[in-house]
Amino acid sequence: MLYLKSLINCIDNSGALLVECIKVLRKSPKNYAGVGDKIVCVVKRARPIPNGASATQKARKGEIKRAVIVRTKKEIRRPDGSYIQFDDNACVLINDANEPVGNRLNGVVAKEVRDRGFTKVAALAPRVL
Repeated sequence: MLYLKSLINCIDNSGALLVECIKVLRKSPKNYAGVGDKIVCVVKRARPIPNGASATQKARKGEIKRAVIVRTKKEIRRPDGSYIQFDDNACVLINDANEPVGNRLNGVVAKEVRDRGFTKVAALAPRVL
């Protein structure tokens, strides 16, 4: 469960390393985000751009982006009664069409992300748990 002002690792190669949640995009009145929820976030830390390199970095510090939560420390209950829990909170930056901004993901993604309709994110992941 991620609330406003939560710091989240960004696991794609868009250039963002750490983002801060500023809005949870969901229809229910609950004000927290879980796995598979969309959020609005601001990039707090980004990869440095080397001198002489072209500006191919898609996310820079201070930019406001949308993201989908792919891992949380809070355990997730599955329909079969099992629970799954990750070591960190992680997200992937997405565009307005719910497609990932980067083209590579570092780390596993929860199965609930694919069930929520983010099939492109799940397809890019090295492993879906």
